[in-house]
Amino acid sequence: MKSEISMFSFPTRILFGDGALGKLSGEIERLEVKRPLIVTDKGIVQSGLAERAAGAAKPFPVVMFDGVDPNPTEDNVLSGLARYQEEQCDAIIGLGGGSSLDAAKAIRLCVTHPLPLEQYDDELNGAEKIGFNLPPMIAIATTSGTGSEVGRSTVIILKSTDRKTVIFSPNLIPTVAIADPELTVGLSPKLTAGTGLDALAHNIEAYLSKGYHPMCDAIALGGVRRSVRYLSAAVRDGRNMEARREMMMASMMGAVAFQKGLGVVHSLSHPLSSVAHLHHGTTNGVLLPHVMEFNRLTSEARLRDLALAMDLEVWKMPADEAASAAIERVQKLLQEIGSPNRLGALGITREMIPVLAKKAMEDACHRLNPRPCTEADMVELYERAL
Repeated sequence: MKSEISMFSFPTRILFGDGALGKLSGEIERLEVKRPLIVTDKGIVQSGLAERAAGAAKPFPVVMFDGVDPNPTEDNVLSGLARYQEEQCDAIIGLGGGSSLDAAKAIRLCVTHPLPLEQYDDELNGAEKIGFNLPPMIAIATTSGTGSEVGRSTVIILKSTDRKTVIFSPNLIPTVAIADPELTVGLSPKLTAGTGLDALAHNIEAYLSKGYHPMCDAIALGGVRRSVRYLSAAVRDGRNMEARREMMMASMMGAVAFQKGLGVVHSLSHPLSSVAHLHHGTTNGVLLPHVMEFNRLTSEARLRDLALAMDLEVWKMPADEAASAAIERVQKLLQEIGSPNRLGALGITREMIPVLAKKAMEDACHRLNPRPCTEADMVELYERAL
């Protein structure tokens, strides 16, 4: 019997390591760019990182756009596009965490793709409308969370859907990624924890998701191992460069792995950003143990693999006990890094759940969850996490 044909798509050119930002001007020259637009947010500007990036771009002039919100919106994208066109830019440099990098990807798309953004929605097979004719993009990560610098998706809150909408295509992968762990040193413990939980969730959900992709599976297990080993150390001491390096690598590994798919954690978490304006990685962390428990019915063997990747001594345990150990390790990690473990602590109330659950069902991520879920399941998971 013949197997189905699978399409595998792996990342771009990556410059990884301490001081990698210093390679920026060489990459601009290599791409034959004359006037790039830096897409970032006001926090990155205030931190001085935007100035550092502009300095690293010399002698090439850059245009600065810092109008990206923590959960990027369609208005952010259209404002950035207007700036790109007004300044006659010819490339984009995304600088920041996942929000800035996602906005940069969407602006890049709009430069050459004039359809309304909702027509590129992954849920509507929008990838079929995304061509290769995009301007060059250099992605510079300042957090270790989304891995958006090597990812092929962007997530934007659109007016027409009033929800976080995934736009997904291999053509959206940045031309070059610069991953410099030194840029993450100034992150607060709280943001280090939240972004690190995003990386962990990406790796875990990718490994559990449906679909055939052994390469992504192996990468996801490696990303889980790094996240569990090093996140606590990065939170405790932001200048621990070994921990910073390993978490930046875990972040990129998660983004590579989740081209295989994600799951219910992200479908539940996306409305918590668009409706309640909560930090995406932090809510991923709250939801993750509950979804792992929900998925136990279909995925005990894979949860056992995750336990092994977490360095837990489960070799001789039955699969159900090993699965429990993996879930307990995630709960313990939340305690170690001082991250909330209940949605109620973040201001979510029982009255909000019906609206959240409806939007969670509209989110496409849950379609690749190993255990099918209904809107009633979404309600129950939110309630468990309260």
